[in-house]
Amino acid sequence: MTIPAYAQELGADRLPSASEKAAANQLRQILAAHAGGDVKLRVLDEKSKPAKVTLSPALSGLLMELLRHIGRGDAVTLVPVHEMLTTQQAADILNVSRPFLISLLERGDISYTMTGRHRRIKAEDLFAYRRERDGKRSKALSDLAELDAEDM
Repeated sequence: MTIPAYAQELGADRLPSASEKAAANQLRQILAAHAGGDVKLRVLDEKSKPAKVTLSPALSGLLMELLRHIGRGDAVTLVPVHEMLTTQQAADILNVSRPFLISLLERGDISYTMTGRHRRIKAEDLFAYRRERDGKRSKALSDLAELDAEDM
């Protein structure tokens, strides 16, 4: 997977260690136990007084999702929604080949811009396409399951 030069990936060169996975799972369980409202964390440091942090439900949910992946030992890359992606980065996110992604771009399924001779895809456009694609797949599977149930 190709990532921006400024990003540091936990997974590609180094998967989470056993202690990092355990810490991620422990923190995720703590956050999950207090899900639903604002979660208040107190961070202790040996040199300074405790710092208090309040996490909104949305931020808490996002953090729990990140911790879930790390806890399983998955590689994780965060992509800001306004980030401009290369075709290889976009193909990696969709888990498709670069030539297939380019065919999607040329068909107009995903919008892109040209930077010199290179195509760039806004991450939010790519994620919108992925949500739509996944929704269509889910509906098709539901329809198949319905048809299968009718045949019984």
